Amino acid sequence: MLAEGDVVLRPIKLRDQKAWREVNRRNRDWLRPWEATIPPPTPGGPLTHRPTYRQMVRHLRSEAHAGRMLPFVIEYQGRLVGQLTVAGITWGSMCSGHVGYWVDEAVAGRGVMPTAVALAVDHCFRTVGLHRIEVCIRPENGPSRRVVEKLGFREEGLRPRYLHIDGAWRDHLVFALTAEEIPEGLLSRWRRARAQRAPNGNPTSPGN
Repeated sequence: MLAEGDVVLRPIKLRDQKAWREVNRRNRDWLRPWEATIPPPTPGGPLTHRPTYRQMVRHLRSEAHAGRMLPFVIEYQGRLVGQLTVAGITWGSMCSGHVGYWVDEAVAGRGVMPTAVALAVDHCFRTVGLHRIEVCIRPENGPSRRVVEKLGFREEGLRPRYLHIDGAWRDHLVFALTAEEIPEGLLSRWRRARAQRAPNGNPTSPGN
């Protein structure tokens, strides 16, 4: 478990199903424009379908046991409010991964998502031993872009038609950090930025 104030990251569990479904259902319209979808099958290709919650958790656990993923839920004031996954973990000469997330609209604007991302990045760099973390975001997703901008991620460029989102292949901007860029830790940088930043009422982010 990783924690900072009212924000907690912990591994996703099968028993989270009821709370996870309730938050996801309430936020359907909020999440849909940024949610990954499965492209139509190609002729002769494998059939694909959206997994059930139990199938999703079992897949995430399997990937975690293989060292390729870190699947978390986000809690705020003791309540499940979202999900954050460090996926695509690659070892060897790369030692990198990428972060994806979504959060309940009801807690947007309270610093929940930047705090959760900072917790995850520090864990990846200091405990797991990764060297580089990416976040890929649709150019249109202004709230999600503000999360990485608040945290000081470096923008690296555009990946055309990178992921299947909301029913089509979408371009994504790449943001990244390496361990050398934040020797003090990302959470320390975020604490400092929050102390210096005046409240502006901007929402955090539904997803990326």
